[in-house]
Amino acid sequence: MIQFLTILIVISAIILTFVVLIQNSKGGGLAAGFSSANNVFGVKKTTDRIEKLTWTLIAIIVVLSIFSARMISSRANTGNTTSQVDIEQVQTQQAAAPAEQPIQPAD
Repeated sequence: MIQFLTILIVISAIILTFVVLIQNSKGGGLAAGFSSANNVFGVKKTTDRIEKLTWTLIAIIVVLSIFSARMISSRANTGNTTSQVDIEQVQTQQAAAPAEQPIQPAD
């Protein structure tokens, strides 16, 4: 489960990187090339949508990070990393193994 959350965090971070690069900054940024296309196709307030997407991705990363940190700390607090299935398998093997008897010397 933690691996799945880590993959989601990494994917969100990569998407966030591209969204931030597209945004219009004070110097123009990469969005300068897209601004004329917005006017041609009649799309208005694209920057508002990109800003909302940025904040949404940030929130997703924060929530997933907190959730994965709680999962890791809850595993560490239990101190028991073996699963119930592993414990049952060991008990079954111990019960099935014949008791060792000491070897008697021959007379």
